[in-house]
Amino acid sequence: MVLLAVASCPRRLARRSRSAIAAALTVLLIQTLIVWNFSSLDSGDEQRGGGGSREKRDRGSHRDEPRLGHEQQQRRRGAALHNQALDGYFSHRPKEKMRTDSNNENSVPKDFENIDNSNFAPRTQRHKHQTEQGKKPLSRQKEHLKKKLALEEKMKENSLLEKNSNEVLHYVGDPSKNLTSANLKDGYRSTKLHHTKKTGNSSPEIKYELPPKCEITGKEAISALSRAKSKQCRQEIAEVYCQHKQGKLMPEKVSRLCPLEGKANNNVQWDEDSLEYMAANPVRIAFVLVVHGRASRQLQRMFKAIYHKDHYYYIHCDKRSNYLHRQVVQFASQYPNVRVTSWRMATIWGGASLLSTYLQSMRDLMEMSDWSWDFFINLSAADYPVRTNDQLVAFLSRYRDMNFLKSHGRDNARFIRKQGLDRLFLECDTHMWRLGDRKIPEGITVDGGSDWFLLNRKFVEYVTFSNDDLVTKMKRFYSYTLLPAESFFHTVLENSPFCDTMVDNNLRITNWNRKLGCKCQYKHIVDWCGCSPNDFKPSDFHRFQQTARPTFFARKFEAAVNQEIIGQLDYYLYGNYPSGTPGLRSYWENLYDEPDGIHSISDVMLTMFHSFSRMGLKRAEGSLHTDGENTCRYYPMGHPVSVHLYFLADRFQGFLIKHHATNLAVSKLETLETWVMPKKVFKIANPTSDFGRLQFSEAGTEWDAKERIFRNFGGIMGPMDEPIAMQKWGKGPNITVTVVWIDPVNVIAATYDILIESSAEFTHYKPPLNLPLRPGIWTIRVLHHWVPVAETRFLISPLTFSNRQPIKSDDVAKFHGGPPKNAYMEQSFQGLNPVLNIPINSNQVEQAKKNAALIGSKLESWVDSLATNMWSAVDICTTGPSSCPVMQSCSQTAWSSLSPDPKSELGLLKHDGRLR
Repeated sequence: MVLLAVASCPRRLARRSRSAIAAALTVLLIQTLIVWNFSSLDSGDEQRGGGGSREKRDRGSHRDEPRLGHEQQQRRRGAALHNQALDGYFSHRPKEKMRTDSNNENSVPKDFENIDNSNFAPRTQRHKHQTEQGKKPLSRQKEHLKKKLALEEKMKENSLLEKNSNEVLHYVGDPSKNLTSANLKDGYRSTKLHHTKKTGNSSPEIKYELPPKCEITGKEAISALSRAKSKQCRQEIAEVYCQHKQGKLMPEKVSRLCPLEGKANNNVQWDEDSLEYMAANPVRIAFVLVVHGRASRQLQRMFKAIYHKDHYYYIHCDKRSNYLHRQVVQFASQYPNVRVTSWRMATIWGGASLLSTYLQSMRDLMEMSDWSWDFFINLSAADYPVRTNDQLVAFLSRYRDMNFLKSHGRDNARFIRKQGLDRLFLECDTHMWRLGDRKIPEGITVDGGSDWFLLNRKFVEYVTFSNDDLVTKMKRFYSYTLLPAESFFHTVLENSPFCDTMVDNNLRITNWNRKLGCKCQYKHIVDWCGCSPNDFKPSDFHRFQQTARPTFFARKFEAAVNQEIIGQLDYYLYGNYPSGTPGLRSYWENLYDEPDGIHSISDVMLTMFHSFSRMGLKRAEGSLHTDGENTCRYYPMGHPVSVHLYFLADRFQGFLIKHHATNLAVSKLETLETWVMPKKVFKIANPTSDFGRLQFSEAGTEWDAKERIFRNFGGIMGPMDEPIAMQKWGKGPNITVTVVWIDPVNVIAATYDILIESSAEFTHYKPPLNLPLRPGIWTIRVLHHWVPVAETRFLISPLTFSNRQPIKSDDVAKFHGGPPKNAYMEQSFQGLNPVLNIPINSNQVEQAKKNAALIGSKLESWVDSLATNMWSAVDICTTGPSSCPVMQSCSQTAWSSLSPDPKSELGLLKHDGRLR
């Protein structure tokens, strides 16, 4: 018996060891997934309404990522392990995926797979490297795993609508390693709120001016506290969390006032012919335009298309869109039925502030005794009508007692989960913070869908002034909700005495393209994933004519992306403009305006705009070929007055810089406008290779994967920018290409392989280069089997300004010397220089060092010499009288921002009460 016991002991130890090792591996796997899941949320492309959801992550396969040769793989594996050991937390400098885009359209905008994106942590937090977990005693790992599995089981037991919103999900483990550098409880007892400076890899300690009324233990709330920037926002997060934890925030039960069981099923008839006959008592509409950005001309064109003297127009400009607000105030003053809100909110995508904007607008409209309207319609500058105003009025007059909202049309529990209605959100610091779970109130049916709607006056009055249980509690509930405008009006209407007036149609068509528009957008402003519709293109025009349901508006339209489709719609509705009308194929969009101040643009843009102005003055000087004549010589004065983007036939044509200059002949100040156009930078290899799939390649920033364009038109970049390389492909077989990034002195900064599948249309990748980038002209080459296919160039401009002040020697040394140790990445690609025939010239290197020390006028000359390699001054004009005899007037040109633009100009009313 003793021998048997002794023999069985090693077997038991072996079984325990195997169990412990399995547990340790499971813990490592879980931790890796958590880190990967959060880093995938925090990295990737930044995007810019549609629905929110926990979107399925774009995991992809090894084919979607840049592939390396064997030697490069070995070097990069070592570098990647080194980076992980330093970072651990991968979103510090994320490695972007190569995405292969497609054009498959799905009209359902928010149909996502279920994933868990609850692992938010402080952005400043650096997780411990995975190997540290492996160093823990096996018994401790096993205990950790047991607790984690038990916690997951407990979470699974809670059904979607039965979660206890006050339940705290405690983090199992050492909080000092996973939350802050010090125990957060010490911060709660502090009397002053501030951030302490980080030390090492730790996160800032959170302290408060007023101690919270509860212990904050929810991981999402702690994450929000760690990431919030202002003390006021952190205080709000703490207060809202504690109120919610104590059960004082959310209503538990709400009275349903609808006499119906289920949802009303009202079908409205679509009769094109009947819409031509105006009703005896036609409805009057209050259009509420909620606008932001700088596309004033597109807004004016849309306003022109929907305007009629019998309707009313109430316009809200985002608090941050001062340029647009100035333009709106100017044209609104021309018409008695147009008003601009006296208040302005800074609305964000998915924010509670958008619902507040609508509710306040409704209150304002109800209190305007001189405006007698029947319907409330919300629009943005990205909307455009697809039927005339007369047709809309005829239709609404027929259904004047109805309310038109588009419902999600899916399982309600699934909609609640995807929309995040069972989560608590708070908006502050222009961000929607996720603070934890909550329960849906009992007694009502929650509904939702599109946040674009048409509501009749009776229901608007009810929502605005009613003090009944439904309205007051729903207003409170949706004050802490993501995308509240997509659900509040649906839910209130469906549970109110007006429930029988609901029509499941918002009379709009939206260009949803799920493959392109639902790549987890807006992560930088919401703790959630979001969708956005695509812009319409000319190929979509048939959709406006073939819809089987009543449709009067469509979205989205962006003239900077495609103006032709807007022209097609305009012609379809109102006929063509007279022959010879100027500016029909041109589009201008403001990028900078003097009243906004130079702090509204970056240092590199200010640098380049000054350079463009000097290029224009040189062109003016060379325009008069008379010896000794200086009537066309100018000296630049001050900062630019304004800058516009200029498009012609839906192609970017460059920048229009309006600037002051002193005429040296008469010493008088003149205001000029210079047009600079980018030179061609993409070229096919000569001799051409047998490979022909590559159509175009470009480098830039602000890549919009949805519209497949760089939002940084013109590609102005400086040493601290992180360029992305994009390639556009034609159809063909699967192939692998090599992409090589070469800096101005022929240092190979990065190289990688991409597998291009036969269906690929666009690929893009941002190599994680060390900053600053060396100023000068960079080259990106594409090779197939090491044979050059094509190359593109881009400029990293030196800076003549730092913090909008003339740059000083200390900053010059910091920005213009290239990356530390001349290394753009951990690994060196110097061995490829002879293979690719890219020699490093010592004279070039020495000259780059000298240039990196330049300041003042010599620095400006260097910038101008680089700019003239990439840009050309096409023309220059004057905004007023000029002493230069050959200087043309800007209003007489076809390209100037001051030239005629009848399609967007607002004038006198026509005899039928319209502007168009």
